[in-house]
Amino acid sequence: MSDWSDGYVTEINYSYGYFRELSPTLQRFILLAKGLVPPVDSGAVLELGYGQGISAVVHAAATGQPFWGTDFNPAHAANALGLTNAAGMEVNLFDQSFAEFAQRDDLPKFNYIGLHGIWSWVSDENRKHIVEIVRRSLAVGGVFYASYNTLPGWSALLPARHLLTLHASLSGAESHGISQRISQSIQFSERLVTENAKYFQDYPAAANHVKKIANYDRHYLAHEYFNRDWQPMFFYDIAEWFRTAKVEFAASAHLADHIDLANLTAEAQAALKEINHPVMREAVRDFYVNQGFRRDLFVRGQRRLIQAEQWHQLEAMRFVLLTPVEDITFKISGFLGERSLNGQAFKPVVDAFAKESYRPRSLAEVRSELPAAVADPELLLQVLVTLIASNHLFPAQSEASTQRAQPSARALNSAILDRIHTGHNEMTVLASPVAGCGIVVPYFQQVFLLAHRAGKVTSHEKANWVWQTLLLPYKKLVIKDGKTLSSVEENIAYLEQEASNFERRLPILTALGIG
Repeated sequence: MSDWSDGYVTEINYSYGYFRELSPTLQRFILLAKGLVPPVDSGAVLELGYGQGISAVVHAAATGQPFWGTDFNPAHAANALGLTNAAGMEVNLFDQSFAEFAQRDDLPKFNYIGLHGIWSWVSDENRKHIVEIVRRSLAVGGVFYASYNTLPGWSALLPARHLLTLHASLSGAESHGISQRISQSIQFSERLVTENAKYFQDYPAAANHVKKIANYDRHYLAHEYFNRDWQPMFFYDIAEWFRTAKVEFAASAHLADHIDLANLTAEAQAALKEINHPVMREAVRDFYVNQGFRRDLFVRGQRRLIQAEQWHQLEAMRFVLLTPVEDITFKISGFLGERSLNGQAFKPVVDAFAKESYRPRSLAEVRSELPAAVADPELLLQVLVTLIASNHLFPAQSEASTQRAQPSARALNSAILDRIHTGHNEMTVLASPVAGCGIVVPYFQQVFLLAHRAGKVTSHEKANWVWQTLLLPYKKLVIKDGKTLSSVEENIAYLEQEASNFERRLPILTALGIG
């Protein structure tokens, strides 16, 4: 009898992760920023291997676009469909393998196809099916997103991963579950580190990695390290795989990669400018930064914009702040560490987008209010890219797209918030019909959003409502810095402090269509 899992871990479900790089809104901006014609903000979207379905369901709600997806694990499909059913959404989500999905004859042409991480953890046979789906179903002008583990960044860690999985499969007790076998394999590897095994002495990065992952969530580790198939690849090899699907590399979907100041020395920047071939340039860049994980956009039928047309489309785009002005620090992190940014260039842009209670504003509207030096197109584009990379700003959908998405986003957010009453707290994102993506809203901000919707106005009222409605009936107490707060007074005081923090963010959530 064949194993439907095909070597992929199914004993333990995938974590509840959200990945904004899968957002069509963000992908359109990145392509436009690179001077390429982006797909329109409509048309069908497909996510392959959607895991728990968080990204797929949130993006379906936040954009209002037709969404399709498949994940061979029925438990994952059940969770995703549970969310869509609770929200009354119609999303085409299936639990088919890539081989089965590739044989479907009812698929539309997709403007967006994405898969996050899956590529590194499936067999070559499944990779062929993925390529075939992209070849057959990606529309001309459409964008394909793929993230994957990369060489050379993983080179020194490959033997450590081999040791972990070998111990889990050969030395771990068969009666133990995958979580316990993972813990045992990490403890065994740590022993080799402390006993100065020469491999770990020669490769200290591997030793540090073993120590670091000891604290990682076991659900994540099971799917990251313990599948049968696990193959980091060089960027060139990825580009070759997808060349047969008629897609070409366009840009990194991880905007921090676009900021040379934080990633490349002056010598590296100069060397890369001498390389004209885009694939060769990316391959060499991976060696300069020792890249271990890539998030890339590929396009079928790339078309370049002349600068005037590029800027015309950028000025028509709307943007919205994600962070209260007082919380924004003008810094960016990359492979070279943290770098400070020029506040004289960034602060006027931030202040302009914060006007009128943070409502989304077009770049043309904001640019008309900026000092001439900051309004320079090349500098302003760098500022936008950096603010979005820092998660302080996000491209917004058109007003028409926002209106299209409002009903589904509102329904999904209500369904997510309703789960809190039944003890669920794994969903940390809500759908924004303005940004067309998921916005991180931690558990306590969600409970205060419930209090806000219940008509509670002050921080004190919100704190008491949360205590009386969501904590006390279920005999829950607040845990602060690892310590359980035992008295009512301590719990209320902590809740009031958190409610005050929520009040500062509420204008942002309101502008995003969440509040």
